[in-house]
Amino acid sequence: MSSKVIHRSLRAVPPVAVRGEGIRLFDRDGKAYLDGSGGAAVSCLGHAHPEVLAALHAQIDRLAYAHTGFFTSEVSEALAEHLVAHAPAGLDQVYFVSGGSEAIEAALKLARQYVVEVGQPQRTMFVARRQSYHGNTLGALAVGGNEWRRQQFAPLLIDVGRVSPCYEYRDRRAGESQDGYTRRLIDELDAQFQALGPERVIAFVAETVVGATAGALPPTPGYFRGVRALCDRYGILFIADEVMCGMGRTGTLHAVEQEGVTPDLLVIAKGLGGGYQPIGAVLASGAIVDAVRRGSGLFQHGHTYIGHPTAAAAALAVQQVIQRDGLLAAVRERGAQLRQALDARLGANPHVGDIRGRGLFMGVELVRDRETKAPFDPALKLHARIKAQAFANGLMVYPMGGTIDGRLGDHVLIAPPFISTAADIDEIVDRLARSIGEVLQGLPAKERS
Repeated sequence: MSSKVIHRSLRAVPPVAVRGEGIRLFDRDGKAYLDGSGGAAVSCLGHAHPEVLAALHAQIDRLAYAHTGFFTSEVSEALAEHLVAHAPAGLDQVYFVSGGSEAIEAALKLARQYVVEVGQPQRTMFVARRQSYHGNTLGALAVGGNEWRRQQFAPLLIDVGRVSPCYEYRDRRAGESQDGYTRRLIDELDAQFQALGPERVIAFVAETVVGATAGALPPTPGYFRGVRALCDRYGILFIADEVMCGMGRTGTLHAVEQEGVTPDLLVIAKGLGGGYQPIGAVLASGAIVDAVRRGSGLFQHGHTYIGHPTAAAAALAVQQVIQRDGLLAAVRERGAQLRQALDARLGANPHVGDIRGRGLFMGVELVRDRETKAPFDPALKLHARIKAQAFANGLMVYPMGGTIDGRLGDHVLIAPPFISTAADIDEIVDRLARSIGEVLQGLPAKERS
């Protein structure tokens, strides 16, 4: 098949998806694929949910689009009210965009404008973590720490202070307590602030649970409480990126709820609209927005499709279904089952180093040697082989390489829809374990020992 579309790979045209139903997608030849990753942790309600489709049809009939330079819409106002009602206390303003990268860009710009409006224009720096991902636009790419994505565009990116990820499996030292490891990370962040000059730092940016770059890395207990306290000490904003891990994916609507902290800006997307329309948002502290309102009175930012009524209708329907059907509890229940099933099928595999994550957001890190945690040779592209084999076995998962430092390491991310049944979870894990086994078995013997 030829194509005029610039696909992600320019050397192959992917299969044509023609239909979705529940947690399955179907190609033009009729083959079914279990959506074990929700695409990229997007499809929280699966595909073709009747109530979301009905909401989309109704909104298109009423009002498909109105530019926000002239109008607001009833549905975007209703969505904002819903989000604020279920947000951490203090996050009472919402800015809508069309996806995660746009949302990060908006958060960075709002943070910068805020410090200017309150008379601190010398704050020009952001601090973020290695092995993170915050999006593919230039500002988002700059604060992100995914070296493979950044490399060729590095000359175009702003300078950002960089600290270690919270990566306990690899970075906690022998004999070091978990609390000691957490304290060391907070001390490193403090040292970075001091090196840059804390009065020059706008914000610290971090994924609450790290997504695609490092494979569902959860923070250690107390890590984000330490971050929050440190930011408060220096008047530095805390921007929590929950584009991938938020909106119920980890078992609470916002992953920061489990950390006992509230960021100044909370970035959401993916599960907000469940893939039914492109949408993202920034939940902002009222104090930040009020400072801009009292100052210039204008957020100097905007895109053509912000606050899009059809996207807002889809997102509102998705969020209402999640709330009405008790799907956060389902995520916790199915998430516990997913963890147990992964442990049972892969926990004893000598090439599985770590199984981690929260809720229906789990990562499996592959290693050549379990004892030393030595990774496979990156030339093998083990993650790509696993993705291809799983796809051939009718399973969509989200693997990536460069888990450790941008070059070394392989992991697989699993993020099934919230509507998955117990049988669905078992089938996802069965196909994943089989696919990993088939790929490992197909490697040359010298690469497996």
